[in-house]
Amino acid sequence: MYNFVTLNLKCPICGESLMDHDKLVDNEPSVRLIIETPTSKGIIRLSSVYDSYNYISDINIPKDEIAKFYCPHCKSQITSKEECDTCGAPMVTFNIEMGGKVSICSRSGCKNHLMKFSDVSIELENLYQKYGYHGKSSVYNDLRTKKEVKPEHDENKEIIETGAFLQSYCPHCRKSLIENNMLKLKIKSDKSESGYLLLSPYINIFTSMSTIFLPEDKVVNDLICPHCNKNLIIADKKCEKCGSPVAKILISARTKFIDFYICTKKGCRWHGLKEEDYDNIILEDSEEC
Repeated sequence: MYNFVTLNLKCPICGESLMDHDKLVDNEPSVRLIIETPTSKGIIRLSSVYDSYNYISDINIPKDEIAKFYCPHCKSQITSKEECDTCGAPMVTFNIEMGGKVSICSRSGCKNHLMKFSDVSIELENLYQKYGYHGKSSVYNDLRTKKEVKPEHDENKEIIETGAFLQSYCPHCRKSLIENNMLKLKIKSDKSESGYLLLSPYINIFTSMSTIFLPEDKVVNDLICPHCNKNLIIADKKCEKCGSPVAKILISARTKFIDFYICTKKGCRWHGLKEEDYDNIILEDSEEC
């Protein structure tokens, strides 16, 4: 079972925040660190979405390489006394802003990681309320109410508001694409790895995660229905923001299905409807506040 939980991390040595709000990974603020391998040194930005393995780095990190991580503020190496239960490499431990710790394996390609709390039940509840998927939805609802009042719209048009949950379906087999409150699709990477892409089904909330590594600003080769295995990418439409291929899913509005398009480029926030559906449907501003 997967959950969208974003973590605000701090250096365990100097206590400074490691969050980079300018460079996003998985459409969330990234965790900025100095990274050093036996052959090079540079900057890495990790995904702050727990269970995501995506990152941006200005150096090449070969698979199975053990790296060292340093705080960009105090320049101290961030270490741990623990070793990875999976591969035996040293673990790297960070503090979570709201309490607790999270550890990741220092070996490139190893997916072992864990969270620890002094009081698991209380801290997990706080974690999901403050950083979790549903808490984020309420935050966006609060932001939406603070927007300037817009001119009255045509009463015959339905507004799909920021934070609204999109019931999503495959356009081929019409089966639901929602699993555990996430929009779940099969994907293939450039290296022919197969996995799943999990997207937020809440309108204008762009958090995502994947079970395989997906580089930022790259186009996903295939977006596939997990039920009928048909590709959802269509040939006759492009993203209106970046020109990349788009995939089509169905969402329910009023009493019918409508076509809903999403960009296949990692990090692009464009989505849209068929031209004729704009006569009946209004999407709230597709850019986050």
